[in-house]
Amino acid sequence: METISEENREQSQEEKGTTINSCFECCIKCLGGVPYASLVATILCFSGVALFCGCGHVALTGTLTILENHFSKVTSDHAMLTDVIQLMQYVIYGIASFFFLYGIILLAEGFYTTSAVKELHSEFKTTICGRCISGMFVFLTYILGIAWLGVFGFSAVPVFLFYNMWSTCTAMRSPVANLTNVDTICVDIRQYGIIPWNAAPGKACGSTLGDICNTSEFYLSYHLYIIACAGAGATVIALLIYMMATTYNFAVLKFKSREDCCTKF
Repeated sequence: METISEENREQSQEEKGTTINSCFECCIKCLGGVPYASLVATILCFSGVALFCGCGHVALTGTLTILENHFSKVTSDHAMLTDVIQLMQYVIYGIASFFFLYGIILLAEGFYTTSAVKELHSEFKTTICGRCISGMFVFLTYILGIAWLGVFGFSAVPVFLFYNMWSTCTAMRSPVANLTNVDTICVDIRQYGIIPWNAAPGKACGSTLGDICNTSEFYLSYHLYIIACAGAGATVIALLIYMMATTYNFAVLKFKSREDCCTKF
């Protein structure tokens, strides 16, 4: 009886060890199919787009408030600019929605192609349709990457304009400057083409300019534009990672399809 019980114990221990090993191997196999590059790119893309869209939307509203209160007090003078800002805010809504869906699709495509590349599951096979879809994502990601390079450059323009105003205000307050007539220092927004030349007053000088720099709208908009520009840069980096991951997966899948064709003959 004792020998039988000992054999049962040994058998149960062996079964437990086998179960643990099989679970461990299954976990390793699942982790091997995770597209880490696409996962990092998705997190970075979501963060960058969220920063760009959220901060950009609020910064545009603050910019319009500053222009209406200090640079263009006649509504008809900046009516076109108001329409453009409202249009850009609607475009921001579309960008946020599109990239939320596109990031999820690219992440799902990364899971499937990674599993097919590493041949983790026998049911994941390369087909002509699958390779065409992967190629389409490669092409679309390249186009979006180029487009976001333009968005990144465009988002740096308001940062440059606000930085000029901020540096001018800082120079006026600096004791090293030793300025005798502060009213001669002006910032003319009309020279940037934001508002027409007939807009009144169109520029701010001296203490008026200093008051503008001390407003909460200016401080908030300036820093939000910086964050939005950083978010656009993060999105560009995310799309570059997407490009490398999708291009590599597409190339490997195409190479494997040639191998399959060769082994059939």
